[in-house]
Amino acid sequence: MRRIATLALGMALLATPALAARRESASHRAVAEIAPARIAVGSQGSLPLFVSRDWSQPLPGVTRAVLVLHGRLRNAATYYHSALAAQAAAGEARTTAIMIAPQFLATRDVEAHHLSADALHWTLEGWEGGDPAVGPSPTSSFAALDAVLARLGDRRIFPDLQQVVIAGHSGGAQVVQRYAIASQADTALVRAGIAVRYVVANPSSYAYFSAERPLPAIAACPGFNDWKYGMDNRPAYLSEPNPAGLEQGYVARRVIYLLGTLDTDPNQTALDKSCMAEAQGAYRYARGHSYFTTMQRRDAGTPHHSLWDVPGVGHNGDQMLTSPCGLHALFDVPGCG
Repeated sequence: MRRIATLALGMALLATPALAARRESASHRAVAEIAPARIAVGSQGSLPLFVSRDWSQPLPGVTRAVLVLHGRLRNAATYYHSALAAQAAAGEARTTAIMIAPQFLATRDVEAHHLSADALHWTLEGWEGGDPAVGPSPTSSFAALDAVLARLGDRRIFPDLQQVVIAGHSGGAQVVQRYAIASQADTALVRAGIAVRYVVANPSSYAYFSAERPLPAIAACPGFNDWKYGMDNRPAYLSEPNPAGLEQGYVARRVIYLLGTLDTDPNQTALDKSCMAEAQGAYRYARGHSYFTTMQRRDAGTPHHSLWDVPGVGHNGDQMLTSPCGLHALFDVPGCG
């Protein structure tokens, strides 16, 4: 088995330059569309987002809020449409939900669309791990999500809210998994009687709490345990000095891992092929199962975490979110086998 895993790792490392170039060029282009709504983050920044209802006024009857986070292409519009498609497929559950798709911009997006000076922007991938923005203030992407949760926790606007679902696919799932470790903003929601759920679908990598990894690539990779892959050198947002405290908070949260059974291509163009990620497995499906197994082996296990395979789906956010298990994770619609 170890020989097979090592061979798979070797195959993953042989990704062609053409594939890598396509992956890089797509993420380096400015986004085609900027979300129209804005939410203030602190006193100096704002975050664009798509919102399905006017949340500047009271929304009685809204019982569920679903946040869907985009991937590394920062294409929030695409993920917003997938979120709306999932909502339409959810039957009666859709009528009481508000759908939200935040957008984490890069500097080139702000420049290309001539956005106002308060538009928060990050490096091309720094937002995935909670890094501070490069402008207009050093605000963590996690703090931007905190601002969204704070709005949802305002009982003057959402008097009937019962559930908040924070979901992401691919790069967005990386954000969700790390945010579920780092954030304390959900505490206020829980105190107000609002349950919070994190849905992590097909990410390239996970943040581990120990030095354990499934594949023997660690020796050649000194940064294998640096954040966002491990607990070393964490960004300032993660104020908890003890990784054990972060782990306890993470384990206490409701986390659902959705893994497409066909997301098994070690050369998929958007797959993280760094040695830090390769140490977690050859492809996303294997990395997800290995991480879940590692977490289950901890002393008290992970009683609030679930892993659901999504049969017949590869690396496709729309198909993941609108699958029976996607609808169950987002809206509690029955049917996930």
